[in-house]
Amino acid sequence: MKRPTPFKKILIANRGEIALRVMRSARALGYRTVAVYSTADAHARHVREADQAVCIGEPLPAQSYLCIPAIIEAAKMTGADAVHPGYGFLAENAAFAQACREAGLVFIGPSPEAITAMGNKAGAKELMIAAGVPCIPGYQGDDQSEARLTQEAALVGFPVMIKATAGGGGRGMRLVPSSAQFAELLRSAQSEAQNSFGDPHVILERAIIEPRHIEIQIFADRQGNAIHLGERDCSVQRRHQKVVEESPSPAVDAALRERMGATAVAAVKAIAYEGAGTLEFLLDREGNYYFMEMNTRLQVEHPVTEAITGLDLVELQLRVAAGEDLPLTQADVKFHGHAIEVRLCAEDTDQGFMPRSGTVALWQAASHLRVEHALESGTEIPPYYDSMIAKIIAHGRTRDEARRKLIRGLEDTVLLGVTTNQVFLTRCLAHPVFAIGGATTAFIEQNKTALLAADTDLQKRATAIAACLLLVTAPSAGHRTPQRQLAHTLPTGLHFEIDDVKCSAMLTQLGLRHFTVSLGAEETQVELSELTAHGVRVSIGGISEPAVYSGHAGHLLLHYRGYSFAVQDHTRAASERQGEGGGDGKVRSSMNGRVVAVAVTVGQRVEAGQALVTLEAMKMEHVHFSPVAGTVLALHAVCGDQVQGKRILVEVQPDAVAAP
Repeated sequence: MKRPTPFKKILIANRGEIALRVMRSARALGYRTVAVYSTADAHARHVREADQAVCIGEPLPAQSYLCIPAIIEAAKMTGADAVHPGYGFLAENAAFAQACREAGLVFIGPSPEAITAMGNKAGAKELMIAAGVPCIPGYQGDDQSEARLTQEAALVGFPVMIKATAGGGGRGMRLVPSSAQFAELLRSAQSEAQNSFGDPHVILERAIIEPRHIEIQIFADRQGNAIHLGERDCSVQRRHQKVVEESPSPAVDAALRERMGATAVAAVKAIAYEGAGTLEFLLDREGNYYFMEMNTRLQVEHPVTEAITGLDLVELQLRVAAGEDLPLTQADVKFHGHAIEVRLCAEDTDQGFMPRSGTVALWQAASHLRVEHALESGTEIPPYYDSMIAKIIAHGRTRDEARRKLIRGLEDTVLLGVTTNQVFLTRCLAHPVFAIGGATTAFIEQNKTALLAADTDLQKRATAIAACLLLVTAPSAGHRTPQRQLAHTLPTGLHFEIDDVKCSAMLTQLGLRHFTVSLGAEETQVELSELTAHGVRVSIGGISEPAVYSGHAGHLLLHYRGYSFAVQDHTRAASERQGEGGGDGKVRSSMNGRVVAVAVTVGQRVEAGQALVTLEAMKMEHVHFSPVAGTVLALHAVCGDQVQGKRILVEVQPDAVAAP
């Protein structure tokens, strides 16, 4: 019997919905909790809901949530005797697990040795091959020279996949179609790996075209017991980052589940693993599966497993960390129904999924679903962290029931003030390929036109509704009353933008909050009723339905039929928005972010489309290009600067006006 390690107070070395999720299970078991936070999160929910909280510094450049000494010191200050890393940040950092051990803290996760063994993709693959786990043919050697990697890529055969040996989340990963692109994509992958993980090493693998991404959830205790909790299908991905997850997989039957589960259990027993973990596999069209990597932590998508097993995976983590035996055997694991999860992210799908920060003006979660979040009206979404801000999970007796519930829940979710991927998620779930369970890792790329298409009819209706709301919620609206003789009512003209599209409308009042809205040659009758501070009932063409809004001082945010719209009234004071860059040669920041690369110097000659500055926001890099050919006149940012959206970064003097 291994020594028990009891504890009483848990420091959670994470933030947001992750910290809140761990707190919920910890409180249920009677533990006290400690939150840590950066100054950017001083007013966050996870700070308020913990029993104690400690500030561990500025978000940049110290990267407070990655500062191991600060977190260990916070545990000492508060008397915490255990640390839960959550998922992300330091969750798979062997040095952090070792620091906790040396400080006498129980690390609620695997040992530093196990994290080290499985945290490096090359080393993990060698271990899995030795344990008899099927792996993708490739190269994971120490010789990282371009010549050797080029040679090995030719031996593996194209298309080939380049993967960073450290980290995850799709960073440092490139699909190389042919030898002609290999050198360029190799350098790109190595650069991103170095910037993201401090390690440029990569491995090569034969690319499996249009596979399923299947992962097996495992649990093991320190007594050597290990079980699996079935699979999750994470095939719907964008840039190798998961978007939709479900359990069970529509591509896995009972026999395949048993084989994959047995493989995963054998693998973790071979390395004496302890705690929660996930083995990730690629499943090809013939039903063959290949090991990709192991995540030595709890996964973002663990709620779908909880939904179909009825288990609390964080509770299991806490019990195993305290030295208890797993409270169930493989025979005790039962699966019920189907669960699907989507990741709600602060990003603009119409602008290449660019991350967005800002202030949540209004948040209303779907009441009938499980929603993991740390949001509330007024929450600041900072630019420093991952763009995922909530997870929405539905469970049903069948897959289609879970899918229908999740679509309804997404449409009912209200998040105004920050642009999200909400509509994109709904369209993924509603797409015929996903509906029949046919989505592979190529799903989004193959169907992106349909998934990103504009709904022009709905946009017209929303524009008419927005015009009416601008009129009736204006400060002077209280003085408006219906005219006795409606025929003589004078139209009211409005000029506004809706999602950056300029509009002009003429509104003729037909009754109290009842208007004819003229948008160019089109006319729409709109009636508003049951108007409250944030809600309204809208009647158009004989159909009455609810809408949600938030607004003040000419700003209006509208949620209608699952879509969100941002409206700016320019009727009294027109203001032209400036773009990222134009013919004047001024290149402006497209977002709030940190400057990570400046590719030019003052006086340098540049071509139109040449890379100038790279920003990093929410773990993604965004290159800003020169809008014109010319000469760099001025630089207004250096590496490390934290800049706001629309700030001028570079001035390029166009050739057309250059001095002779």
